[in-house]
Amino acid sequence: MRKLASIQRIKHLESIEGADAIEKAHVLGWQLVVKKGEFKVDDLCIYCEIDSLMPDKPEFEFLKPRGMRIRTVRLRGQISQGIAFPLSFLPDGFNAEEDTDCTDVMGIIKYEPAIPACLGGIAKGKFPSFIPKTDETRVQVLQTVLDKYKGEKCYITEKLDGSSATYFLNNGEFGVCSRNLELLENNENSLWKVARQLDIENKLRSLDGNYALQGELVGEGIQSNKLKLKGQQVRFFNAFNIDKSEYLQFDKFMELLNQLELPSVPVISTDYELVNDIDALVAMATIKSSICPDAWAEGIIIRPLAEKFEISNGYFIHGRVTFKAINPEFLLKYGE
Repeated sequence: MRKLASIQRIKHLESIEGADAIEKAHVLGWQLVVKKGEFKVDDLCIYCEIDSLMPDKPEFEFLKPRGMRIRTVRLRGQISQGIAFPLSFLPDGFNAEEDTDCTDVMGIIKYEPAIPACLGGIAKGKFPSFIPKTDETRVQVLQTVLDKYKGEKCYITEKLDGSSATYFLNNGEFGVCSRNLELLENNENSLWKVARQLDIENKLRSLDGNYALQGELVGEGIQSNKLKLKGQQVRFFNAFNIDKSEYLQFDKFMELLNQLELPSVPVISTDYELVNDIDALVAMATIKSSICPDAWAEGIIIRPLAEKFEISNGYFIHGRVTFKAINPEFLLKYGE
């Protein structure tokens, strides 16, 4: 779903105070630093997003000190997210039309952090096809969505930097999943440990129907435990009705968690009117965590209070309108 590299247009160029050799470019909703004079406004470029892991080729030699990974950086005081390359980097014959995905032809793959030992386990199978995965799209590529839903009443939650956890009950079978796999029960696996500690299986069995609960596992041994938590815990952000193949709206979701006595991710607002301004949304995400005020929050998740769907939009899993704004200060501090 995510286009790590695509053909995009230089929307705007700005000078950077005190910088003679570089300038700020706007591509989609991103801001990035480019060489001065390399591009003009309306030029097409190859835009590579952060988390792109570039191939070991001479033209990308400058990225070797960074492990070939494109990260958020600050240059001359300007935050830069992603890199723009000229179209000459494409192989001969490639049809370089705007918005064309060129991830594969560039040899780019997505950076994936190492899985902590406590989250390892034996796969029972692939992630169940009857439950959507938990990936969120970054707001910087969703200008048309903001155009459409400007003024929509939304709720905002804090995005926690942990590991995705899905617990489900379907036709009598209880399952535990990481981001991409269903896992066999293992006493050493943190996802299963938390399931047993919170009695999630029996709580799901108490419901009338088949449901999945999705959340973020955080704490010691996970993503450097930036929130300085003791032990491990899960905070939930989704409830999915498997029988109806639909998410519970926010009010029903919170009622369900209260009924099951399970914790949610921090809720920042339940009465937010969506603005059509990517920079403003990123600024709103530049906050300290409500769990640990000394740490930067990873960002925020924004969803309409009344569920919305864009089935034809390839950016949304299961068609559900939901997106994230990531805190650039978080990315800079933790080398993301």
